[in-house]
Amino acid sequence: MNPTHKNRILTGLVIAAVLLIALFIGGWLFFLLVLAAALLAQWEFYTMFWPGKTVLEYKILSLACGVILISGAFLYSPSAITPCTTAAFMLVALLFLWQFGRGKETAFTTPAIALAGILYLPFTLQFALSLAPAQVILILLAAAGSDTGGYYAGAKYGKRHVWPSVSPKKTWEGSLGGLVLCVVLVMAYGKIVLGGSLLGWLCMGVILNIASQLGDFFESALKRSTGVKDSSNLLPGHGGILDRIDSILFALPAYVLFQGVLISKAATAANAVPLP
Repeated sequence: MNPTHKNRILTGLVIAAVLLIALFIGGWLFFLLVLAAALLAQWEFYTMFWPGKTVLEYKILSLACGVILISGAFLYSPSAITPCTTAAFMLVALLFLWQFGRGKETAFTTPAIALAGILYLPFTLQFALSLAPAQVILILLAAAGSDTGGYYAGAKYGKRHVWPSVSPKKTWEGSLGGLVLCVVLVMAYGKIVLGGSLLGWLCMGVILNIASQLGDFFESALKRSTGVKDSSNLLPGHGGILDRIDSILFALPAYVLFQGVLISKAATAANAVPLP
């Protein structure tokens, strides 16, 4: 087996084990895992735009805002997200005002990137704290199925590229393989574990696959626009944390948005208790 491919599989297994343990134990452990993932990915996001110690004050403030957002969602309730997000904007805006007043800023570009990182990562990942473990596993399965099915189908059958200017290696054949595996996993797991209609889970599978693929494309566009290959080299065979969770970052809010429409509340009520 190719050493790179072997590292990819081993790293994936370790990540899966850590996630399952955190989900099983729940509470503070899962909160700390989400917080760590958000902050590490946030740092990778900013480093793509600002390498080294560039605009360090914005990086530190934005990470602090990420802590506030996720901690507010965990310690209080989802209703705390609105004031926490508003506070994050105000803090970044005040830093911009201070820097502009001292002649160190001439445009709103830097604070806009800082705010984008807050919304893209901690704001999105905090939704996981309000879901049941069974629902989080569903989203992880959908993202993994999309990625795995796309990878192997693309490697074996891939010929026609989907969006070469964004992701040169992604093919329609791989995209279809990811769609099929994602839908099968979501339908089987959703029906057996969470209940509801197969048609509803079929539609959810399609939505989660599209969201996962768009999340992958979005991060690819970010990397190409900033001239980097991977967000970091933290995870052997996978790149960085952001490279690993890019699909989840779009699939998670997609599930939150559509679950009430496609899946009856009665069917998932027994499994929809947030983590203790």
